[in-house]
Amino acid sequence: MLLCLTANHRNASLDVLERLSVGAPTATRALVEDGFFVSGAVVLATCNRFEAYLDIDEPLTGGEVVAVESVVEAMAEASGVSADVLRSSVAVHQGADAAAHLFAVTSGLESVVVGEDEISGQVRRALDAARADGLTSGELERLFQKATHTSRGVRNRTQLRGAHRSLVRLALDLASSRIADWGAARVLLVGTGRYAARTVDALRARGAGDIHVFSPSGRAESFAAQRGLVPATDFAAAVAEADVVITCTADAVVHADAFVPGHRVLVIDLGLPRNVDPAVGAVQAVELLDLETIRLHAPLEQFTAHADARAIVGDAATEFHADREAGPAITALRGDVLKIVEDEIARARARGAGDDVEAALRHLAGVLLHRPSVRIKELAVEGRIDEARAALELLHGLSVDPPAAVGDADGLWATA
Repeated sequence: MLLCLTANHRNASLDVLERLSVGAPTATRALVEDGFFVSGAVVLATCNRFEAYLDIDEPLTGGEVVAVESVVEAMAEASGVSADVLRSSVAVHQGADAAAHLFAVTSGLESVVVGEDEISGQVRRALDAARADGLTSGELERLFQKATHTSRGVRNRTQLRGAHRSLVRLALDLASSRIADWGAARVLLVGTGRYAARTVDALRARGAGDIHVFSPSGRAESFAAQRGLVPATDFAAAVAEADVVITCTADAVVHADAFVPGHRVLVIDLGLPRNVDPAVGAVQAVELLDLETIRLHAPLEQFTAHADARAIVGDAATEFHADREAGPAITALRGDVLKIVEDEIARARARGAGDDVEAALRHLAGVLLHRPSVRIKELAVEGRIDEARAALELLHGLSVDPPAAVGDADGLWATA
């Protein structure tokens, strides 16, 4: 059973998201390693969402409720968030709904900035990290590969393609009301990762040229050299001369004592966990623009996804669920036909037939299986998989059990 627990910019505070991003990955890893009921887990943590996609073994009726409660309690303990707060901040998706949600997320349809560029890469890296830790399962691999394929379809077949939308650009759009001329502004960038590189591109697109970079981990020189920036070694001195400070790093937290009262500076915090102590916003002449502020000021039209993009996601989720429903029937049919083929190959070899006869028989089996396999999938998409199972039993004497039942997420304590 696929299970998704999601806390995002729509249903959770920044504080809850921050705590989950730090502690919950450890909890999901422990659940998989304990091997009690979680056979695989992929965790996606970004600046506006935390999601855990789990492959759950469900041996008992109602097991989904037990699974959700167990996961929430483990995450709450690891994150320092009370279980009650977590229940009110997390939405639950199961089965086909979990697939539809991931496909929408990967396509940028659930982001603060609809159609954002970064999310598909973040989803891919989340899967890579789970693979590296040995936490994936066959079902999760299939789910995330379909998600990547779906996001490409949305980009290629809708008006979201080439929109170059991102949270960084939205933040700079909001900041532009405070910065009269980006070309005259001195910018201090804190961080040297992928987000920092995207931020440099977005700054230059607005005309910023005086960009300094500071790295808490000591990578400022190489990052600056690659991108034509100025490395900063003394953070306090660089802040004292900056008009804008932008943070996007996992290595440090900036505190109020780093700023000189009276020196006017705009601080943009793009980090999760926070890179900037909220007390910085109380320093005289310092204005703090953090993720909480950015998402509250996002243009309303950014929340409206294209109908055709939603349709692509819906079709993909239906196909994913149908493939799961059709799988046992197709496997049973292939097994029955291939057994007959193996018996015929054995008889042919006993009569002295060569490899060309075996190859011809296997090719014929593939041709004969193709059309009924396609039809079984079509019936699954149409919600008529029971007819396919009945046909296999009537014509081939095959009894096909449906996949393990998936519960209804609406009956749980959280909704999307």
